[in-house]
Amino acid sequence: MAPSVRERTRPPLPRVPAFTVLNFFLVGYRRTWRAGVFSSFLLPVLTVLGFGVGVGAYVDQGVDGVSYLDWLVPGLIASTALQVALGDSTWPVFSNFQWIKTYYAQSAAPLRVGDILVGHLLYVMFRVLTTIAAFLLVTALFGALRSPWALATLPVAALLGLAVAAPTFAYSAAVDSDSWLALLFRFAVIPMTLFAGVFFPVDGLPVGLRWLAYAAPLWHAVDLCRAATLGVAAEWSVAGHLLYLVAWALAGGLLARRMFRRRLVV
Repeated sequence: MAPSVRERTRPPLPRVPAFTVLNFFLVGYRRTWRAGVFSSFLLPVLTVLGFGVGVGAYVDQGVDGVSYLDWLVPGLIASTALQVALGDSTWPVFSNFQWIKTYYAQSAAPLRVGDILVGHLLYVMFRVLTTIAAFLLVTALFGALRSPWALATLPVAALLGLAVAAPTFAYSAAVDSDSWLALLFRFAVIPMTLFAGVFFPVDGLPVGLRWLAYAAPLWHAVDLCRAATLGVAAEWSVAGHLLYLVAWALAGGLLARRMFRRRLVV
């Protein structure tokens, strides 16, 4: 039987359905990217000027033999990746379930739960990579990158983004009020940013807080980024850092898939 006109004009499904979900979010981003470009460059400029140049002027001896600006920049790279990943994994995910219900529309199409989850996670990684690329460009203009290995911060930032986005997807899918998302930032994100080696070495913390910093995925990315931008050896094993971040990503992905399936499969 010859195919109908509708069947002949219907675009074929891609071989990787998750890319369809990614394309959906990219189409929306195509209409809003101009608003983000300004902040993508303004935020690192103000941060570098305020903390690296302003506060750094009072740190006469530098940190670990380098200027405070050079020491601070890799921490800011990792913390920026964390904030972008969490920002795109909290209210957007929650609204896709509770308010605009995009996920339900996608699940009604020939898309599986895994396709929806992976496609949205790929978009989050895209957002992280583009933001960190802009950050690297700005900090390079300030002369704060001491090694060509600084480019290695891009995959590290992407891995950190996945490591924090995946479990946050699960959290955002599980809560029934967006008040829980504000609590996540207040009691998890802000303390992790302050005490995970971004602004000062964790060696100066009490032992209990120090091990809490080591348990956070942000510190492992900070150590890797600092080793890359300064061209020095990481404080801990590079393989150990990477495996720890991968473990967070895998565990978070499995949990997120379970929560998505609970919400979307009836």
